[in-house]
Amino acid sequence: MKFLFVASIFLCTAGCSMFNAKMTSSQAEDTIANDSRTVAAPMASAHLFQSKKAVPNTASQMTSISRKNINHYVRGMMQDMAENLQYVNQKTPLAVSSFVFLDDEYDDSSLLGNQLSESFMHELHHFGVSVIDFKTTDYMRVTPQGDFVFSRDYLELNEDQNFQYVLAGTLVNHQGGVLVNARIIGLMSKAVVGSAQGFIPQTVVDALGSSYRTDGIMMKKADR
Repeated sequence: MKFLFVASIFLCTAGCSMFNAKMTSSQAEDTIANDSRTVAAPMASAHLFQSKKAVPNTASQMTSISRKNINHYVRGMMQDMAENLQYVNQKTPLAVSSFVFLDDEYDDSSLLGNQLSESFMHELHHFGVSVIDFKTTDYMRVTPQGDFVFSRDYLELNEDQNFQYVLAGTLVNHQGGVLVNARIIGLMSKAVVGSAQGFIPQTVVDALGSSYRTDGIMMKKADR
């Protein structure tokens, strides 16, 4: 009897263990299945979320590009030029001329060409190059319209300018924008001591607006 009682206890214990093992296995399968559904659902949601966000992200990137102005592209060209620049340093006076279109007269610039000149002056100064602003007069002209120190009249400017190098460049209309060719040239040797090329999107070029006056009223005209 004692043997039968022990055997019964053993069989009950084994049965309970097998039942628990089955339950554990079943629970594990259910857990794995639930986990799989739980993992699959977020991945599907993430995929849909990315799909829905694809267009807004593109629009956001386009907005970011449209916010970039000419100074952004000049900064990149200046970094390119600084990598191959020779003979020009902090003690080398340098001037910047207006940029002109390659297929146009070289004595006629545009708003784009003049703004590129202004932007390069800033970048050169930022890089530590000694920049000469030759359009500065020797006096301040005070008028009812304002106080002025700049002039484009060569008779008002000093004939003796202290610069040995000049940064100049040409422009070419290209599909989708304007190609820019910039270089630094020695006035005496005519040798190119630094160069850079870049591309400015047409949307950035079109963002510039020419200003002119009609009967004393400031008007805006898009520069093409």
